[in-house]
Amino acid sequence: MARNFFSRFTRTRPQRASALDGQDLKKAFLAGYAWLERHKEAINALNVYPVPDGDTGKNMTLTMAAAMRAISEVDDPSASVVARAFARGALMGARGNSGSILSQILGGFSDSIADKATITPLDFANGLRQGAKSAYLCVEKPVEGTILTVSREAAEAAMESAERGAGFVQLLEDTMRAGNASVARTPDLLAKLKDAGVVDAGGQGYVTVLEGFLRYLQGAPVEQMAHAERETPTEAHRGIVEIEEEFGYEVVFLLRGENLDVGAIRSAINGMGGVSTVVAGDSQMLKVHTHTPTPGQILDYGVSLGSLLDINVENLQEQSLEYAQESARERGLTNLDLHGGAAHGGAASVNGARPASAAIGAAPAAPAAPPEPASAVEAREVGVVAVVAGDGWANIYGSYRLGGIVPGGQTMNPSTEDLLRAVEACPSDRVILLPNNSNIIMSARQVAQLTQKQVHVTPTTSMPQGIAALLAFNHQADFATNAAAMDKAIGDIATGELTQAVRDAQIDGVAVSAGDYIGLANGKLATSGRDQTEVLRDLLTRMGAGERELITLFSGQDVSSADAEAMAERVRGWFPEQEVEAQRGGQPFYVYVVSAE
Repeated sequence: MARNFFSRFTRTRPQRASALDGQDLKKAFLAGYAWLERHKEAINALNVYPVPDGDTGKNMTLTMAAAMRAISEVDDPSASVVARAFARGALMGARGNSGSILSQILGGFSDSIADKATITPLDFANGLRQGAKSAYLCVEKPVEGTILTVSREAAEAAMESAERGAGFVQLLEDTMRAGNASVARTPDLLAKLKDAGVVDAGGQGYVTVLEGFLRYLQGAPVEQMAHAERETPTEAHRGIVEIEEEFGYEVVFLLRGENLDVGAIRSAINGMGGVSTVVAGDSQMLKVHTHTPTPGQILDYGVSLGSLLDINVENLQEQSLEYAQESARERGLTNLDLHGGAAHGGAASVNGARPASAAIGAAPAAPAAPPEPASAVEAREVGVVAVVAGDGWANIYGSYRLGGIVPGGQTMNPSTEDLLRAVEACPSDRVILLPNNSNIIMSARQVAQLTQKQVHVTPTTSMPQGIAALLAFNHQADFATNAAAMDKAIGDIATGELTQAVRDAQIDGVAVSAGDYIGLANGKLATSGRDQTEVLRDLLTRMGAGERELITLFSGQDVSSADAEAMAERVRGWFPEQEVEAQRGGQPFYVYVVSAE
């Protein structure tokens, strides 16, 4: 049996140490990760909108997990060496806005202790302060009442404590006290948080990491952190119902094959005991995520369908990355990667023909061409890489001449490394990146700092916006012209999303009860009600669909083609002067994504 991942880090804690070396810091990082993982579902629940896709806790945890993999074999005694490796791992593994900001905090911390073999409490406090400054600099328009505020106020308290001569434990206690108070104040600084009855999820995640540091310095064994009864990190969790404990293993992999049936694969995995299953992609490349007590069975099933790439197995109860990986190897799976980061083969290059004239709802003349190696895609002066979730969306995007498609979306935000790999695989030196989700934009922007290629991020917040951008792309135009045209095009389309509320809320003047259908217009809550049809009609009206030319309904993964066409027929009755089309999107969580152009 493999050694437990946590067993390496259980030596005596430096409760009264005046300085920490690299291995002390390594164990503190592990404790922060373990405590964050322990509370990630409670953090996920701190979503402003009552939609079923809260993922802040997951994104921050995956970011920290990538950082832990980066230092798992680093035995250097220097604090600066460990911090630098950890920050680099976090940067490459950053997912979502919260993970990206956390990676910047860790990067600033690392920069502040450059060349230091050991760090004092004052060095640690300086690191937190520099981390907060780096976080503010990475956000184009900093907003108070978020993780930015919490990191800054916690760092200020740390500096005051260090300057008074506090040791590490006292310093972290002072920092935690200020951090928790800052989290509790976030609703007073951000009206949307107060309306939703929650605190800022990113800020809560950050103080949870600090709490893990504190527990390590106090001498709490990491095993106790992994097995402890769930504790609320701060009393500021207002209005949140306790989340049921997770079990088993989280299994994530890419599946490459032929004629893959998304619905059948999802049903089969659920039939094997899979929980929280998400299958996204197209008939040649899928990303699979599930929670299961039997990871070997799921992986064996995947092997029976095609080739597995980027396999990741995590023990949800033990958080034992090494044990989960090696036990899977014992089942005969050999291409697992504990230390190599995310997304081996994570970007499937697609070579298709762009329609001579097309609308966002227009179906491709033929199914998307199968994924080809980057070398098989025609090299162009300007390439485009897009993030796509859903088999239908993959087919639509596959009808364009893209340099790469990255599977991902809500709750499955690709990491910075996933996006970087896709950019590097694109056979063009100038690349336009379409994140197609507001929570991926920050990770996408970090890619430009990590490659020698020229990268422009068109800030698409939805997949319809991404198609609008592609329609503005001109293969004969240069990089700057295309970037400007695509940026402008995304303002010409309205996007709506229909889903069901997971809790009661009063946001943006809209009262919502758990179970209601809710409509979001351009990312903002616009309407709610018990009747799906009426909510969709009100959503389209609020989107100004009656003043547009084309309305397209993209049905979700659980909507049949018959139901989608019946809904489209109703929309034609409501808007007789508009052209209305129904397309399969296949996206998870959202019954319909609608566009009006």
